[in-house]
Order: sequence, then C-alpha cells, then structure tokens
Amino acid sequence: LRCWSNIPFITVPLSRTHGKSFAHRSELKHAKRIVVKLGSAVVTRGDECGLALGRLASIVEQVSVLQNQGREMMIVTSGAVAFGKQRLRHEILLSQSVRQALHSGQSQLKDMAIPVLEARACAAAGQSGLMALYEAMFTQYSICAAQILVTNLDFHDEQKRRNLNGTLHELLRMNIVPIINTNDAVVPPPEPNSDLQGVNVISVKDNDSLAARLAVEMKTDLLIVLSDVEGLFDNPPGSDDAKLIDIFYPGDQQSVTFGTKSRVGMGGMEAKVKAALWALQGGTSVVIANGTHPKISGHVITDIVEGKKVGTFFSEVKPAGPTVEQQGEMARTGGRTLAALQPEQRAEIIYCLADLLTDQREEILLANKKDLEEAENKGRRLALPLLKRLSLSTSKLNSLAIGLRQIAASSRDSVGRVLRRTRVAKDLELEQVTVPIGVLLVIFESRPDCLPQVSALAIASGNGLLLKGGKEAAHSNQILHHLTQEALSTHGVKDAVQLVNTREEVEDLCRLDKLIDLIIPRGSSQLVRNIQKAAKGIPVMGHSEGICHVYVDTDASVEKVTRIIRDSKCEYPAACNALETLLIHRDLLRSPLFDQIIDMLRVEQVKIHAGPKFASYLTFSPSEVKSLRTEYGDLECCIEVVDSVQEAVEHIHKYGSSHTDVIITENEKTAELFLQHVDSACVFWNASTRFSDGYRFGLGAEVGISTSRIHARGPVGIEGLLTTKWLLRGDNHIVSDFSEHGSMKYLHENLPLPQRNTN
Repeated sequence: LRCWSNIPFITVPLSRTHGKSFAHRSELKHAKRIVVKLGSAVVTRGDECGLALGRLASIVEQVSVLQNQGREMMIVTSGAVAFGKQRLRHEILLSQSVRQALHSGQSQLKDMAIPVLEARACAAAGQSGLMALYEAMFTQYSICAAQILVTNLDFHDEQKRRNLNGTLHELLRMNIVPIINTNDAVVPPPEPNSDLQGVNVISVKDNDSLAARLAVEMKTDLLIVLSDVEGLFDNPPGSDDAKLIDIFYPGDQQSVTFGTKSRVGMGGMEAKVKAALWALQGGTSVVIANGTHPKISGHVITDIVEGKKVGTFFSEVKPAGPTVEQQGEMARTGGRTLAALQPEQRAEIIYCLADLLTDQREEILLANKKDLEEAENKGRRLALPLLKRLSLSTSKLNSLAIGLRQIAASSRDSVGRVLRRTRVAKDLELEQVTVPIGVLLVIFESRPDCLPQVSALAIASGNGLLLKGGKEAAHSNQILHHLTQEALSTHGVKDAVQLVNTREEVEDLCRLDKLIDLIIPRGSSQLVRNIQKAAKGIPVMGHSEGICHVYVDTDASVEKVTRIIRDSKCEYPAACNALETLLIHRDLLRSPLFDQIIDMLRVEQVKIHAGPKFASYLTFSPSEVKSLRTEYGDLECCIEVVDSVQEAVEHIHKYGSSHTDVIITENEKTAELFLQHVDSACVFWNASTRFSDGYRFGLGAEVGISTSRIHARGPVGIEGLLTTKWLLRGDNHIVSDFSEHGSMKYLHENLPLPQRNTN
C-alpha cells in the first residue's frame, strides 16, 4: 500500500483484452487504459476568465494516483480559451491604460471598454500557459506530461491518424500522460449537421466528440466525462421531476429530455450522450459525472474507477431484473398499500409465512446446504462463528415459525394506534397516531434466518423493506424471499419486500436517501461501523459492538454464578449479546467461588485474557488483554478485577458498548444501584446476557439491538419500526380567531384514548 497525498492506492497488475465494454460498474476497477475528459465548466472559473486551479490540482492528483497504479491515463482537456481570455484581457487593459495615460493624462481608467475577444486568438494565447500549468502539477507526482493538439482533419487523413496513434502509444509506453486538446487556434467552425456518422466516423467538433473518437481509436477501456452536472437526468437538471439516471442503455434516448448546454463549452448534455453512445458502441465503457461539486470532485475519478455509484454509467447489458432504485420505488408503493390493509390482513400474511417455513422445510434446508458447501469448498472458508450463523436446521425453522406467530398475534393494534387525544378548542380535536417509518433497508451477514424475522416485523408495522444479504447465504435468502413474497401475494402486496440481488455495493445503497428512510445493519461490528460511516442523510439504527459485561459481586450466590456465566459466554459465543468481559470483585479472588468460575471456563474451553489489574494479582497469568474494548465473538473472554460496584459501573461506562450488562448478587440494594446507574440498553440482575433478545422479550423477533439513545433502544420489535403523525380535525378553524381579540379560546383538554384491541 502506497499513498500520494491523502488518496491511498495499491499497485496491481492490470490486463484486459479490449473488445467489449464493461457490463457492470464493479468491473471498472479492471480498466487499464482510461481517458478523462475535462469539460470547460470543470476547468474554468465561474467568471470564465481563468482556470479553477484548486479543482484542476485535485484532478491531476487523482490521475497521478491511477497512473502510479499501473494504468495508462490520458486527458482530453478544455481551458485554453479561458486561460487565453484571462491573459488577453490583462494585456488589453494594460495597453489601454498606457495609451490613455499618454494621451489624456489622469483620465478615468474605469470607463475603458474591453473588446469582444475572438476565441481562436484566446486559444492561441492560452495553450502554452495551460500546458505549463499541467506540467508543473504532474511534476509534483514525478509524472511527465506531453501536449498533443489535434483537429478533425487529423482523424480523416489516414497517415496523420496513424502518426497520432503511434505517438500516443509511444507516450503511454514511456509512462507519460498525454494532454490532448483540439487546436482551437486553427480549427474551423463546426459544420451544421456534421454529427455522428456511424460506427467508423465521428466528427471532432468539440472535446466530447474528440474524447470519444480518441477512446475508440486507442482501444480505451474507460472514458470518464466530467461536466458541471451529476450525470444524465431523465428531465433537465433542476426541474421538479428530474431524476439522475444511474445506468443508461442504448435506445433509452427517447426517455430523456435534454436541457441547455453548460455555461461554457461547445457541447451540451445531448452532445455528451451521443459521443458516449458512439464510444460504447466501439467497445469503451463511459461514465458521465460531476467534476465541479466541492464535496466529490476531490475523489470523483478514483471513485468511478473503484466502481462506486457516481454519475451515469453507460452499459450495453440490461439487468434481468429491476434496478435497486426501481426496487426502492416498488417497496415504497407496496409498503403504503401494506399499511392500508386491515390489521387482520397483515396478521394473515405473517401466519401464512410461518406456515410456509415449516411446510417448505426440505426445500429451505436443501438451499442452505448449498450455501454451506460453497462456503467450505470455494476457498473462502468462513470462520466457525459465521458458519454457525449461516446454518439452518429444523429446530431453527420451528423457532422462527413460533416467533412469527407471536409477531402476528401482537401486531393487530400496532399501526394506527392512538397515543394521545387532545381537545384543542371547541370542535377542534388533535390525535397522535402510530404510522410506519416508510422504507427500511436491512443489511445482514451470514444469517438467513434474519430474512423472515425482519420481513414479518416490516409487514406487521406496514413498512416497505429492502433486504441486502451476504453472498454466502444467496441460495437460502433466495428461497426465503420467494416464500415471503408468496405470503404477501395473498393480499396483493408482493412488492412490499424486495431482495437486492444486483451488484450494488453497501456504500452505494447507503446513498439512496430519497428512497430509504432507515438503515438497520445486522452483522459484524465492522459492517455496522462501515454503514454508519457510509450513510448519507439516512438514520442508522443498530450497535457497532456487543461488549457485554457480567459483574460478580461479593454477595453473589455460588449456585447462580457459574450457571449464568456459562450461559452468557458458552451458549452461543458468536452472538452480540454474549459475555465478553467478566468483572470480579477483588474480595473473591482467592475464594472457592473464583476457583469454580475458572474451572468451569476451562472445562468449556474458554480462552481467558487477563485485564491489567487482574494480571497484577497473579504470578503466572493468562495473556494480558490488548484492549478492554474487545468483542471476541468466540470462546474467549477477558477477566478484570474491580474494588466495588461503583468501580464496575465506571468500568462498563468506559469500556462497554451500552449493549447488555449484568450483575450477580443477592444484595438487593447493590443490585438496584447497578440497575439504575449502568447506562446501557439492557441491564439485568441475576440473569444471563443472552436474554437480550426480541424473541425472549416476547416481541416475537427483532430487527436488531439498538444502543442509540434516540427513537428505539435495546431489542427492536414492531414498536421500534413505527413513528407518529398528528391528525387535526376542525370545522372552519383559523389561528386569528385565537388572538387576543379573537372569539375562540384554547382548551387543551386531554381526552380518553379508544380502548385497545387485546384479543
């Protein structure tokens, strides 16, 4: 791993036979030869006089990173006219001021008029300065750049075309970055109607067509076109209905309305699309993206090459199913229909799914067997805890079915429940009622049993649902999702639950803030942290770590201690609610109880790590723990010593993750102090940490355990997937009637709530 500035890169061998364009964004990382086209709006300042130096420096840095990875980079640049205009304006102002000073003494210089500057003259004056700037910037990364000026005639003359091709190949062979531009000092004006003439001919009338022609001529893998818009929209950018098109396919032009061209430059978006489609037809992949946005321009090129969802990707291969954006819209529409069903109808769907889990047991286990075999045989052998999570069994499916029936039974009064009623004034009544959050995105690893659990909770709460499972559970997830949609079809809401099977990276999904209302990650602490970091404007509900503590007090019962510790650590060590740190009161260190704890852990083959204080009491101690904030997820735990219950609470607050913490004691006063002062989602007295679970709490199931302090906390069931809205019913009421001299008075009387259905 090496690093230029703040952008890391890895030198990797790149090889690809040119012929067909890439079908998916994820393949762009294999691009070896890349053309980056910089539009006039990207290179120039807002006043069109001079260059956007900071933006240009960032682009050069990204190109240098990719060049030093072993790729062959070429730049098609605009900017000579703008740079020349700046220089010529300066020269004209200077000469005018000198003449006026000579002829009229101290006359007013502010009245000087600057003549309209001819573009060819500006280009001639700006080319050398633009190239000098590029050379200076690339020199900072030990990269040499070379300038090539071309016109349309250079491509029509066979000998010139061969010469150009040979020059470019030789420069690339010597690890030099060619900087290519149309020779605007001599180029004739573009001929009307001189446009794309088929696969073999494209008129070089602007830098878009030049970049496309060059990309095909040089058998380039990828053409990146940077402009001042995010990509291609189905309507002119800025209009109310405009939506960014993630992937554009040949033949989709009819679905697009083109707007005006950018503030500078020769071509608009229509010219870019035509050039992109021509390049695509010639075997070069194309991405059109924004090179001016301050938040993304510093990494837009490297993001595109890494396969991230940036701009519009042009592809010749249409996916078999809907895009993730379409799935999000389907989940939104399906979720609203689901929420409009009667509670009994939503319950019927969940009961049907529970029956299908047991009726189709053999098919589910067969699919799960395929996943387990592939996990073991394809060279990506999973760790034992992950294999346990991946595995399904008859007993697991039976437990799932029982949990789903619990959800169905408890869901009849969830959506639309009145929480508060207030008589604001005469004939003006206000209600606060529960409603679904909207569309949930649940991302889970190696846990196919999560799919029906989460689906049932989404159905019960009337939410649309997008599911993204790990590829290691693909077969299991597919059949479980099929059964979920079969159950949903009984009331015509099949689309409410969608399984994302496209190649979307999790980071890209987290950017769909217009489609997703809440993200719930289910998996490793690293997965949760990555999602929390990647989420752009979408709330994330979950916990990044499950560092659960058990504190053994001096008044602990001998009979209870080993049972609770064994269950907390050994019953399912991979679970997020398993014991990770055992806190022992100092007075118990040399007691028979302590020996029993150690003996039990050894019998269960639990590897012990010593905390700093515990290690100081021992002559020969286990390996000292590297960090007291460790989630082992296996048969390992840390033992640390504390002097009091207050110190145990302080330790938990400092090193815990606010998940689940336990005290074992017979002293009620000590227990209550612990229960009231430990600031975690779940705090238990004389009970295993493993009780921190939606099913065991009687919620039927959970979408996860939240350690946040806003909205839902602890095991999250149906209630955690609901929000509220306010309903105000009036009769010609207006606010001015309640003013000082108005005729109405506020009452704000609390009204009784309607009786809940407890059947």
